[in-house]
Formats: sequence, structure tokens, C-alpha cells
Amino acid sequence: MKKPALLLAACALTAGCAAPAYVSPVQVTRFVSETPAVLGQGTVQIMAAPGLDADSLEFAVYADAVRQELQALGYSVVDEGGAQTAMIAIESGVLAAESRRGPVSVGAGGSTGRYGSGVGVGVGINLGSLSGPPPERIEREIFVALQSNELTTNLWEGRATMVATTNSDYAADAAAAARMADALFAGFPGNSGETIEIE
Repeated sequence: MKKPALLLAACALTAGCAAPAYVSPVQVTRFVSETPAVLGQGTVQIMAAPGLDADSLEFAVYADAVRQELQALGYSVVDEGGAQTAMIAIESGVLAAESRRGPVSVGAGGSTGRYGSGVGVGVGINLGSLSGPPPERIEREIFVALQSNELTTNLWEGRATMVATTNSDYAADAAAAARMADALFAGFPGNSGETIEIE
């Protein structure tokens, strides 16, 4: 009965194990103006918020995800001259790694003896640490404001945030952008001021 456990411990020490992937729900907060009837129709153009590089690959990925959602809502997305503007801002950063225990701890009680002598030996293995440092967690946020073409009034605005480890299915911007945009516009326009979480 003892051998399988010892073999398992040996395999764990030599091979290690992959740290589990993590993906948080998408947290969404939206605000709706007093004129929601004008939303979800007509023409809209997509713009980068001030300070954001509209020519960057990162912006292109998020803009494409938002474009698909706007079209699904009934908007006609145009390059310029839209009756409304979808202003997009994005942020991302790496969260600090969590503290972790050492990989192995051994405790022995009593004096050394042969099998069956009553000597107790305990081996504790923190499997999560055997494969090295835990994967980084990337926090992303996308903010979209639908404005009149004068860019003076927000008809609707929403913010979506999520966290995913670098070994998850949502480590890449493309996958994360699609998930966040889908959550952001789910049940559009939503209840003003309400914060929800979407798996």
C-alpha cells in the first residue's frame, strides 16, 4: 500500500505539474442616457480614445471585436461621417504574482527504525510550485462610449474588465477582446449604473 504513494511522490518531484489556468468572469458596468431610443440604429464610426494609437495592432483587435457587436445590434459601421461615434479605450497590465510556499516539506517523528516500527514520516508536496513560478495574470479593460457625432454627449458608455492567466485560452488579445466585447454589449443597452458579471 505504501509503494504507489511513494511512486506518485517521486513522479511529482521529477516531472512537476502544470499550473492551472484561470479566467475570471467579465465584470461589466454600463450607463445609459435619457435618449436610449437612438441607440442600436443608424451609422456609427469607430475611433480611438485620445492618447491611444489607432494604428496599433492591439487597437485593431479590439476595434474589430466592437465592430462585430455593433453590427449585430443593428448599426451600420462606416469609416467616417457616422451619425454616432464609438470611442474605444483599452488598458492592460500584469498583476503581481501571489506568494507561494516552497515545493517540499518533510517531517519525521520518533526514532529511525525498520518498517512497522511505528516511525512516522510525513512528506508534504505543494504540486503547484513544482513547475516553477505561477503563470502571470493579465488584467484587461475595455471602455466604449457611444456619442453623438458632435462628440459632446455620451449616449451610452460601458466598461468591461477581466483577468486571465498567460496559460489560459484568453491569454491572447483576440480571444480576450471577443469575450469582453460580447459581455459588454450583452442585453444592450442594459440597466444604467448596474454592474454585472458574465461568465
